[in-house]
Amino acid sequence: LVIVLRDTLEKRGALGQIKARIRAEVFNALDDQSEPRPPLSRENLLINELIREYLEYNKYKYAASVLTAESGQPEVPLDREFLAKELNVVEDTNGKSVPLLYGIISHFLHGGKEESTQNTLPKVSLLNYPKQNFGRPPTDRNQK
Repeated sequence: LVIVLRDTLEKRGALGQIKARIRAEVFNALDDQSEPRPPLSRENLLINELIREYLEYNKYKYAASVLTAESGQPEVPLDREFLAKELNVVEDTNGKSVPLLYGIISHFLHGGKEESTQNTLPKVSLLNYPKQNFGRPPTDRNQK
């Protein structure tokens, strides 16, 4: 019965969510709130926000909550338009449907060869790439 229950929870994806929730709760319980966090630099604030947007988009909500708690990132996410402006990124309408990090990575994967000479993110997203290429070690991937 235990094996069948575990297999069922794994197939539904619930077991992974439960484990992530337990990890987040354990972290929160062990986190020493009396120890002050070092102040966030501007760069770390922006990097953490890009990561949080990516985590939340992919529904890694427990990972995002641990990142926020551990890093000292403000609970309220930064406005996406503010984030894009701070990073000097000009988005097209297609790019706004995915996290900024996808567009930034896609931009560099394409060598920055977009139609425009501005800092415009490309119109393609990583979601369109063959998944098997991302599972290989970096030395096995085609490098542009």
